[in-house]
Amino acid sequence: MCFSANASFGAGIALTVVGIASMRKVKPGAQRVFAAIPLLFAMQQFTEGFVWLSLTGKYGTGMSMIPIYIFLVFAQVVWPIWVPLSMYLLETGRGRRTLLLGITGIGFLVAGYVTWGMFFYPVGASVSGMHIQYSLGFPLVDSWMAGVFYFIPTVIPLFISGHKKMFLLGLTIFLSYVVSELLFEGYVISVWCFFAAIISAMVYYLAGTLTTKKIN
Repeated sequence: MCFSANASFGAGIALTVVGIASMRKVKPGAQRVFAAIPLLFAMQQFTEGFVWLSLTGKYGTGMSMIPIYIFLVFAQVVWPIWVPLSMYLLETGRGRRTLLLGITGIGFLVAGYVTWGMFFYPVGASVSGMHIQYSLGFPLVDSWMAGVFYFIPTVIPLFISGHKKMFLLGLTIFLSYVVSELLFEGYVISVWCFFAAIISAMVYYLAGTLTTKKIN
């Protein structure tokens, strides 16, 4: 949550509740990878709460980079892998599974590049108004190409999935990203997570509709 430490921690608690409820709606196994998305958002929001505390001097300054790195791992490394992988594990159609496997591979490449960049180039964060602005100093990170390669694994799989109504989640994520880009340029990494509550509510709803039946 991009407004304050209290907002981030509050969002983390709410998302934890939604995540637990989502996990209880699905069967053990592949479905739980998808249903765990709100719990990952919860951990991400708790982490950003500590980023807020560190940047505002309420948390040990010598430890300030730890929550920043953890938050960026969630935002830039975990999601490009988790989203396509969750769709791949749910899918039963051979053609869709092959396509989703390829996109999952792209997600691993994106995550690997970002991980490499965070090891060898500077990263940081600063408070600007009511938002946190994250800075990534490695090559191409601010280019349109980086945006496209991040978009492919985090959004496209939801439109490929053969499961009923999964496209609604894809549309929600796509619209939230567009709104963040248009209204909060420079703060997209943080502000986009403001929509985590809406996305998680969609996951909770869709968790109850999951079946193993292929939808044509």
